[in-house]
Amino acid sequence: MEQSPLALLPELCLLGGAVVTLLAGSFLPRQRQWVARLVAVAALLVAGVSAALAFPRDAPLGGVTETVFGAFVLDTATGVTRLVVVAAVLLVIGLGVDELAGQARESETYTLLLLGGLGAIVLAATDDLLTLAVGFLLASIPVYALVGMVRSPGAAEAALKTYLLGALSGILLLLGATVLSGIAGGTAYADLATGLAAAPAAAVAVGALAVLAGLLFEAGGVPLHQWVPDATQGAGTAAAAFLTTVPKLGALVAAARLVDVLPGSLPWPLLVGLLAAATMTLGNLAALAQTDARRLLGWSTVSQVGYLLMPVAVVTSTSAATPALLVYLAGYAVTNLTAFAVLAAVPGARSLTDFRGLARQRPALAAALVISLLSLVGTPPTAVFLGKLTVFTAAWDGGLAWLVVVAAVNTVVSLFYYLRWLVEAFRPGEPAATAGWPHAAAVAGALGVLAVGLGAGLVTALVGDGTLG
Repeated sequence: MEQSPLALLPELCLLGGAVVTLLAGSFLPRQRQWVARLVAVAALLVAGVSAALAFPRDAPLGGVTETVFGAFVLDTATGVTRLVVVAAVLLVIGLGVDELAGQARESETYTLLLLGGLGAIVLAATDDLLTLAVGFLLASIPVYALVGMVRSPGAAEAALKTYLLGALSGILLLLGATVLSGIAGGTAYADLATGLAAAPAAAVAVGALAVLAGLLFEAGGVPLHQWVPDATQGAGTAAAAFLTTVPKLGALVAAARLVDVLPGSLPWPLLVGLLAAATMTLGNLAALAQTDARRLLGWSTVSQVGYLLMPVAVVTSTSAATPALLVYLAGYAVTNLTAFAVLAAVPGARSLTDFRGLARQRPALAAALVISLLSLVGTPPTAVFLGKLTVFTAAWDGGLAWLVVVAAVNTVVSLFYYLRWLVEAFRPGEPAATAGWPHAAAVAGALGVLAVGLGAGLVTALVGDGTLG
C-alpha cells in the first residue's frame, strides 16, 4: 500500500479548524462569537471539499489503494464517512445557531463538534487497534463535555452517567485490544487476520467482545446504551443531535472492519445478529411509553442501531453488507438530524402534546417532521427506507433470514410511537414560538431525506460494491 500523509487533509482541516475556533473564541467578546462559528463552518467546508476530491473513484470498496502510516485506510468506506460526518456537523451547527448564539461557551461547543467529528472519522478509517483506541477517546471525550454544557440537574446527571459508562467502555476496549494484539502478535488488522486464525477461540472471544463493547457504547447499542436516552433528554438540542448521530457513523464502520478480520472459529454472525435483535427490540419497546419528544428520539436512535448492526453481522458473508451499512448510515444521519432540527425550531416544546397545532400554524415545519418520522419508520421514498431495504437484503443474503423477520416486526412496532407524535402535530392547538435557523435546517434536512431516497441509484453507485479492505 502507498503512504500518502497529504491524504489526511480533511482530518487536518477539522483539527486545525478546532484549534483556530477555540483560540478565536478565547479572544472575542461574547457578542462576537459568531466569528468562531464562521471559522468552524469554513473548516468543515474545506474538509468536505478535500474529502470529495480525495474520494476513491476508481477503486471498488474492497480495492484499497492507499493507507497512511499503515493504520488509516483510505477506501470508499472512509470516503463516505468523511462526507457524511462533515455534512452532519454542518447541519448540527445550522440547527443550533439560535440555541448557541451568545452563550458563554459557544466557541467551545463548535470546537467540541469538530473534534468529535474528527474522532468519528478516525474510528471509521482505522485498521489498527492502537489507532482505534485513539479514535475512541477522540470521539468520546467531546460527547461528555457536550452533554454537560447545559447547567441543569438533568444534564449533570446525564453527563455523569455518560462519563462513567464511557470510562468503563474505554477500559473494556483497551483490555480487548491488549488481548487480541497479544495472541495475534501485532495491533494491525492484517496481523489479527492471520494471527487469530490458530488462536484459542475463548481468548479471541474475550478480546473481540471487549473491543465490540467499547464500540457499542459509542454507537449507543445494547448493552451499553443506557446513557443515550438520558443524554438526549438532558443535553442541549444541538448536542443531542450530534451525540445521537455522528459517533455512530464511526463506531459502526469500525465494528464492521473488526468483525471482518475475526476468525470463523466462533459464530460471529449469530452473536452480532443477537445484539442487533436485542438493540432494536429494546429501543422500540422503550420508545412506546415515551411522552417526551427528546426521550422518544433517544430510544428511537437506540433502535436504529439495531438495524445498523444487521450488515455488520453479515459483513463476512456477503459483499452487499458494507454498501448497505454505508447507505443506511447516510440516510439515518440526515433523517435523525432533521427530526432534531424540528425540535430545535420549537424550543419551547418538550412533550408530544406541545406540538399540537404545528401542522396548521407551521406547515413547512410539520412537513419536515412528517418526512423525518416516516423516514425513521422506513416509508418510501425516504432515505431510511433505502437503508432498510439494503440492510434487509444484505442480512437475507448473508443467511440471517430470522433477523430480517425480527427487524420487520420491529419496524411495525416503531410505527405506533412515530405516528403518535404525528397525530399530536395535526391536532388543533397553539404551538410554541419557532426559531428561524433551525426552521431552515429542518426544511433543508427534509429535502435531503427525500433526495437520498429518490436518488437511490446515485447513492448506491457512490458506495460501490465489495468488501472492506
